Amino acid sequence: MKIQLSLILIFSFVLVSGQTDTRIYDITNRISAERIEKDIRTLAGFGTRNTFSDTVSETRGIGAARRWIKNEFDKISEGCNGCLDVFYQKDLVTPGDGSRIPHKAWVVNVVAVQKGSRYPNRYIIMSGDIDSRASDATDFTTDAPGANDNASGMAGTIEAARVLSGYRFESSIVYVGLSGEEQGLFGGQGLAEYAREHQWDIVGIFNNDMIGNIEGVDGIIDNRTFRIFSEPVPPTETEEQRKRRRFYGGEVDGISRQLARYIHKTVKTYMPEMNPMMVYRLDRFGRGGHHRPFNDLGYAGVRIMEAHENYNRQHQDIRTENGIAYGDVVAGVNFGYARKLTAVNAINLAALAWAPPAPARVAIGGGVEAAVKLQWDKVDDPDVKGYIIYWRYTTSPQWEFSRFVGDTDHFTLEGVVVDNFYFGVAAVGKDGHESVVVFPSETFRN
Repeated sequence: MKIQLSLILIFSFVLVSGQTDTRIYDITNRISAERIEKDIRTLAGFGTRNTFSDTVSETRGIGAARRWIKNEFDKISEGCNGCLDVFYQKDLVTPGDGSRIPHKAWVVNVVAVQKGSRYPNRYIIMSGDIDSRASDATDFTTDAPGANDNASGMAGTIEAARVLSGYRFESSIVYVGLSGEEQGLFGGQGLAEYAREHQWDIVGIFNNDMIGNIEGVDGIIDNRTFRIFSEPVPPTETEEQRKRRRFYGGEVDGISRQLARYIHKTVKTYMPEMNPMMVYRLDRFGRGGHHRPFNDLGYAGVRIMEAHENYNRQHQDIRTENGIAYGDVVAGVNFGYARKLTAVNAINLAALAWAPPAPARVAIGGGVEAAVKLQWDKVDDPDVKGYIIYWRYTTSPQWEFSRFVGDTDHFTLEGVVVDNFYFGVAAVGKDGHESVVVFPSETFRN
């Protein structure tokens, strides 16, 4: 074992991972807890943001909230010489669409697109939910401030737009407020279908749903740990892909899981004080979030959220019973923690938007020999410095070993047995930013 590990470490030549981009630290420092607090208080101040609440009032209801969000995106765009394309995307829902729909209504998303300079049709998305709910999801009149669920995620998305709009990126970044989450993920479904119709090349979506609570109902107080939920493999995989996976592995290596690993690595590099917790689930047990509609269409997507939930503050009418305070009010939000998770999003949006696209295809071979052969399609980008091969033991949650192999489309790892590891390939830009790792999708024989 020691000899084998030594061989692995010799081959593990991490040329790029030791480099950091000081712009990423600047982005982290520019995220403001004070601005996030102000936005959360504003959103909570609309009384209720239930999807079916008032759309006419300027001070109460979902209509006032979404107009305020659009106005914030418009102001950000004015500050960056029109760098954001801001628009509404909407779909009509009726009672026949689900049990949580009391009457027909428009589910309206607020979208702000920061176009990339080289890959304008390549998108990385950050989302927060506009809507809130009381104990009864169909009750659209009772106060439901939704301070943490999900004014925190929406405020974080607006703040990320404020900071990142000051930079130029090769790929496009989308900041979006999604509606209809509490009634059946309708907003995410609408935008995912819009993206497919407009042939968006989506790298991934970061769904932020509750990023402000540090006091768990389990008694734990933790302002550093957060969860990244990701499904193992896409639901759109073919029967042939499933059969290959049975023999070659990859049960935990789908595109959403690779996106989660990317986030984990970026955070450990640039925010080592944080504790990213990868959860091998699509979402919380038996529950759902707005990344799922994107997953359903085959796009990569994860949920980023607090580690310790407080169910007394979720989906509850504001009240006190037996000395216990219920309700999702501003007092339950830790703005410093929301700032940290907003920074988690912002630095990963930036890293991916500055990185080259990932190789479109990776193939692997090397059975019954001590050499692993990898081939991939090179990325058509003059700023690609080369490619990096990652590998790990099959029981490891993270990539453990790596080797930068230069500007080539193939490489052989001598002395490594393919049976004992999983492998992947990422493209590396001249500034050191890497694409998401691509797991081999096919095998070959020499």
